[in-house]
Order: sequence, then structure tokens, then C-alpha cells
Amino acid sequence: MILGLTIILILVLFLPFTVKKVEHNLEAFLFLMGLAAAFISHVLDKSLFMKALEDPIHITLAVLIAGLLFKWLQTPVEKGILGISKAIPFRLFVALTVIFLGLISSIITAIIAAIVLVVVVSVLKLDRKSELRLVVLACFSIGLGAALTPIGEPLSTIAISKLNEDFFYLLQLIGVDVIPAVALFGILAAILVSPKATEDGLSAQQTTESYSEIIIRAVKIYLFVMGLTLLGSGFEPFIEKYLLGLSPLLLYWINMISAILDNATLAAAEISPAMDEPTIKAILLGLLISGGMLIPGNIPNIIAAGKLNITSREWARFGVPVGLIAMVAYFIVILLFG
Repeated sequence: MILGLTIILILVLFLPFTVKKVEHNLEAFLFLMGLAAAFISHVLDKSLFMKALEDPIHITLAVLIAGLLFKWLQTPVEKGILGISKAIPFRLFVALTVIFLGLISSIITAIIAAIVLVVVVSVLKLDRKSELRLVVLACFSIGLGAALTPIGEPLSTIAISKLNEDFFYLLQLIGVDVIPAVALFGILAAILVSPKATEDGLSAQQTTESYSEIIIRAVKIYLFVMGLTLLGSGFEPFIEKYLLGLSPLLLYWINMISAILDNATLAAAEISPAMDEPTIKAILLGLLISGGMLIPGNIPNIIAAGKLNITSREWARFGVPVGLIAMVAYFIVILLFG
């Protein structure tokens, strides 16, 4: 059993990063891997399958509804962003944008927050260096803030499902760590993003999404979370054998691999209800912070980089130093306050 799960874990961690066909069909791949893991662990029964059908419902509905609302309101949103950016000091606007998107992402989902971010960047027309910094810092903020509720992003959906906790559990567990971080990323953006306007910035094709695109995205999220639910249950024996006894501080640093691998997949493979809260907290913070360092680490990074034509090297040049500083800062926080 452990050998089979180890093989599946290796496939899940590395195939999406190395094989283009798997990367482009990640949802179906994770669903199949989840089925395989659950079958190997002998936990694939009717109750688990029903749970896998139910877990994605809330985040899927949130993605669908938010996507439709944004489609209907895109023009007034763009005009509102432009008006606000002219009405208040630039650096205040940048800080508030990063903070607002980080906090609201737990309600409108990280996906929609990333799409709004692309609109903001396209409207401002800054120089490429400043726009890149704004995008990376905002994606750090969105990735953290979206984890506060189970509808914000797949990682939080899976965490709540595996721990069998209520809607506000993650807000209570990591809110005191996440909300100040979101504010700090906003302050950093105000300091590091230059107000100098130029036409040589990041480019995005500002076309309104079709209804089919919105629906397909929602279906993909549903399948993605369903696969992660199966994967998480299937990996319970692996977690019990190899992870339960590890130090939370060690798990925190191990999860830096979230920079190159989707953090929701890692959450499904690592988190167990048998863990104590300090361990769960360390796992989540390690995943969330390092998830912003490189493009593959989190959904908002992938969306923003794709729409704005940001290269992996450009992102890493700024995202890795920022992420490492944040990792060290929160490691100190965990050491001091647990």
C-alpha cells in the first residue's frame, strides 16, 4: 500500500510540472490519481464518493456566481477603478488595492480576485517593473487572504473538508497571521511600485469572458476539488506513517516546495485530522507563503502571469526574495508564539 501511494505521490508532484499534457489537463489527472490513491488505501466507498461530490459545491458556486457578476459588471468596474485611482494618492491606491483584493478573495474567490487584479494593472498603465511588482505582491496577498474561508481557494476547501471543521475555522486558526501579512504586502506595494506611467508595461487583452469560459472554469474547479478530496482520503495511511511525528517547524520549511507545486495538492497530501493545531498552522503558513514565490505555486499567480504575459524568470526574480523574507519572518513568529 505504502509503495503504491509513494508512486502516486511522485506522479502527482512531478508530472504536472514536467509534462505539458498533464499540466493542461490537471483536473482530470488529479481526479484519476485521487481515485487510484483511494482504491489502493481501501477507502473508496459510497460515503467517500458522496463526500467528494459534495465538497466542491460551495467553491464551484462561488466561482460561477462571481464570474457571472464580473462579466456583467466589467465595464463599470473598469471605470470605477480608473476613477478611484485618479481620486486618491497613487501609493494609497496601490496599497488599498493589494489589501482589498487579499481580503475580498476569501469571498469572491482567488480566481476572480486575480482577474480583477489584471484589470487594475491594465488600467493603470505603469512601467513593466512596477506592474510586475504590483502583480507579485498582490498575488501573495490574494493567496493568503483566500485561505480564510473554504470558498476562497481549493486549498482552504480541502483543509476544511479533511479536518471536518466549520466555515470560520481557518479564519480563527490563521487569521491573526494572515491579515497582518496582507496589510504588509499592501504597504510594500505602496513603497516599491512607482507611479510613473508608460505604454511599455504588461499587456493584457481586455476581452469579456464568454459564458462557456465561465462555466468551463467552474466545472474544472469542481473536478479539481473532487480529485483532491479523494487524494486526501487516500493518503491518510501515508500521513500517519511518515508525517504525524514530524516537527511543525520542519514541515513548515518542507512546504517551500509549494513554490513549484500547487499548494492545494500538497494540502490534500499532508493535512490530517489527527494533527494538532500548531502542526496544521505551520503546514498552512508554509504552503500559503511559499505559494507566491513562483508562478506554478498558486492559482492567482497562474491566472495573472498568463493574462499579463509574465515569464517565470521575471516572476522569480522578485517573488523568490520576497517569499524567502516572508518565510523567515513567519518562522520567527512560529518559534516565538507557536
